[in-house]
Amino acid sequence: MPVNARLEAPPSSEAWAQVDRILQSRTFRNAEVLRHLLGYLAEKSLDGTRDDVTEHIIGVEALGKAETYDPRQDATVRMHIARMRQKLGDYYRLEGVSDPIAAEIPKGRFRITFEYRMPAPSPAPSPTLEVNNRRPRREIVLLYSLVLAACCAIFFIIEFWRAERLDRVSSGEPAALTPALRELWGPLLAPDRRLVVCVGTPLFVNVPGFGVVHEPSTIDWGDVSDSRGLAALEAAARGGVREPSYAYTEVGTATGAFLLGQFLAPRKKDVRITRANLMSWPEIAADNVIFLGSSAGIRQADDIPMDAQFVLDQTGVENLTPHKGEPAFLHDHPPDRSGGANQTYALISRVPAMNGPGAILMLFGNQTPSVVGGVQAFTNPSLAQALVSHLHNASGAVPRYFQVVLSIKAMDDVPVQIDYVLSRELPDRTQHLVEKKR
Repeated sequence: MPVNARLEAPPSSEAWAQVDRILQSRTFRNAEVLRHLLGYLAEKSLDGTRDDVTEHIIGVEALGKAETYDPRQDATVRMHIARMRQKLGDYYRLEGVSDPIAAEIPKGRFRITFEYRMPAPSPAPSPTLEVNNRRPRREIVLLYSLVLAACCAIFFIIEFWRAERLDRVSSGEPAALTPALRELWGPLLAPDRRLVVCVGTPLFVNVPGFGVVHEPSTIDWGDVSDSRGLAALEAAARGGVREPSYAYTEVGTATGAFLLGQFLAPRKKDVRITRANLMSWPEIAADNVIFLGSSAGIRQADDIPMDAQFVLDQTGVENLTPHKGEPAFLHDHPPDRSGGANQTYALISRVPAMNGPGAILMLFGNQTPSVVGGVQAFTNPSLAQALVSHLHNASGAVPRYFQVVLSIKAMDDVPVQIDYVLSRELPDRTQHLVEKKR
């Protein structure tokens, strides 16, 4: 979808007209289930009952599931919602690029939002781009080599984990947790459930004659054709982009996995590490899971059931329900050309496991220091103590499920200061489902 400024929500008559445009599009023409689901969600979103629609209700009313349908055991609704988001993205990139209204499904929600869009301005000739296009092939290759050099192969992360675990397990008894670390990690280290660490695998593209490269703006395969950088590299390499690759991760994710390996190896026997593109929904349903990296590299996170209060996008953290005095958006600030400090934000979410009494932990950030800082806040005893002191609720305990935003100040991509910013307690959706069955 083009980047457009957002305005107020349109009246329902205009929103319905936009739904009709989408339903009649080529993108949705042969997706009958998604067409039906889109119409259902639009009706619920526009008639004022959108907050009452749950995953269970969607499964029964829109997809024909039995009343006994249990979303913890069957991820059908989430998978269709994920496909819907992808289809809407495809529609707005192609047929709907000039549509006046944007229809979106926010992450972690089961409703459609409608907002006016300002027309994207026609791209003016860019002097910088013209200079870049005249660069010799050697300079372009060097530029993308630096991007590639900032990424680590997942193979090496997995091999390090294996070596680290062998060394730690053979060294004696598991290391004890401090009280603060026990409050943060208790639901995840339960002995009756396996723990899976899932590292983010953002999209890399294969350029014949050069290799694989990653550009942050290319989240989906459909974004590749819009990338000026990849187009310039393709022209310099005199080849076409052949296929996607998900065998690599970002350096912040690799470093975070290293730190988690050090922390978990002596404390949990049954730990497995995998990459997001190989993580299946049955595994997510059966295990406790830690998702690590940028949300763009972990597409399953969009469909984990949770009443999200904060959402990470490519430029920072959005506060969906700002309280009085709170910012609606926290922008990441990259380092300036002088090489000074930069500030970025980490979003940590501990939400219910898909099945059973465990938990899912999401350690997300857009930049290397935000991912690393989030892991440090959850594994370093003194930082964990500071975090827990902010998370304590009225009863003096850390909520079982929560979201917290941290500010990370960094020098040369190394976190030098980690501060608490905001947090929210999240409801226990599993308890809600149990009560509903009764």
